[in-house]
Amino acid sequence: MDSLRIIDNWPVPTAAAAVVRSDGSLAGSHGPVDHRFALASVTKPLAAYAALVAYEEGAVELDEPAGPEGATVRHLLAHTSGLAFDEHRVMAAPGTRRLYSNAGFEVLGDHITKATGIPFAAYVHQAVFEPLGMASTTLEGSPAKDGVSTVSDLVRFAAELQAPRLLDPRTVAEATATVHPGLKGVLPGYGHQAPNDFGLGLEIRGAKSPHWTGSSSSPGTFGHFGQAGTFLWVDPAARAACVVLTDRAFGPWAVEAWPPFTDGVLAELSGPLHR
Repeated sequence: MDSLRIIDNWPVPTAAAAVVRSDGSLAGSHGPVDHRFALASVTKPLAAYAALVAYEEGAVELDEPAGPEGATVRHLLAHTSGLAFDEHRVMAAPGTRRLYSNAGFEVLGDHITKATGIPFAAYVHQAVFEPLGMASTTLEGSPAKDGVSTVSDLVRFAAELQAPRLLDPRTVAEATATVHPGLKGVLPGYGHQAPNDFGLGLEIRGAKSPHWTGSSSSPGTFGHFGQAGTFLWVDPAARAACVVLTDRAFGPWAVEAWPPFTDGVLAELSGPLHR
């Protein structure tokens, strides 16, 4: 895909990208797709998927208590537990505000460790990385932000999100639908959003503006971006997903570069050669 080559012009030391269709076929890739990058918050969808495996295995229930008083596993996954961003401090009653929270995902990891008797890093490896063949992916600390992976591995995960094999498709549909609709909140790097829609560990595009996806991205687009200069989106309307990993921290360069990149990818996907 010619549209992927624009990453060569980005002000980053290293970048790699790929697009995978909903049937699992690779539409294109560019750059060092086997280079290992820090994921930052692109770790969260991987951690959430492991949590959903634990749910389907019966180790946890989505509505069982977890975290602050009154909060549940579902609240932790949807950033509505009331926990602060990076502190284990309660800022709001569960279900009343969308407070994006690394701390919430760390509590979630601890909760699943206790429920399964398996350290969360080992659990996500056994539940997600190993069965998907993500041999270069590791979780090296916080379930919120300390994953390391490659574009090649994340393409496998992006294919799984579009055609689930590890989870019941109904579970993935629930994870990619808005939990607690209408809640306002801050999307890190993009300010206040009303509403700030999230599913279970996945951000939902909706009508957010500004946003890190493209102006032509469908409202149903879901995924995540990370402060390490990384993102993964799935656009159901385009029947495709895109993974981009870089080694430059998110900042104004990304705010400027990412949306036109995504628009270029979507335009090429909708062109006659890709229909």
